[in-house]
Amino acid sequence: MPKDATVLIVDDEKPITDAYAQWLEDDYNVRTAYSGTEALEKLDEEVDVVLLDRRMPNLSGEDVLARIHEQGLNCRVALVSAVEPDFDILELGFDAYLEKPVSEADELLETVETLLKRSTYDSQMQRFLSLANKKAALETKKSPEELDANDEYDELTEELAELRTQLSDTAGTLDDDDLRAEFYDGE
Repeated sequence: MPKDATVLIVDDEKPITDAYAQWLEDDYNVRTAYSGTEALEKLDEEVDVVLLDRRMPNLSGEDVLARIHEQGLNCRVALVSAVEPDFDILELGFDAYLEKPVSEADELLETVETLLKRSTYDSQMQRFLSLANKKAALETKKSPEELDANDEYDELTEELAELRTQLSDTAGTLDDDDLRAEFYDGE
């Protein structure tokens, strides 16, 4: 996974936030926030993954999550909570749920890595579908001779083949739970 990815860690318990930061700082750009309000100040388009405490005073993790969606930020969110998950989580738009205490760095690293892989797959899939739609539109209106004579169409076809390979490679790094999560739309 890219080492230039940015992870925002949000928890009102400073020792937890600092421990998570220490676990991740060798592999990722890390930002920390000790409140929901501070999280919103540090959140921007550069953030790839947010590790978000669900229960915080004043502005909860659920409120921060709602603001992330309202702002249309394209980051993955893992809720980290001492609260055992219940059916109320079905209403929340997050990508992973970790129960505290997260006592091992490996668990946190694996969660971040998985969320980044899902983002890569999502971006690749969006590009692939966009190009496939363009190709299909051209193929319905242009003759095979016109298509064969067009260099841009050839480039499009080559890029689609390359993306198909990349998607296959990326999907191969995701396990069944990751893929199930990627295609679950929350409805």
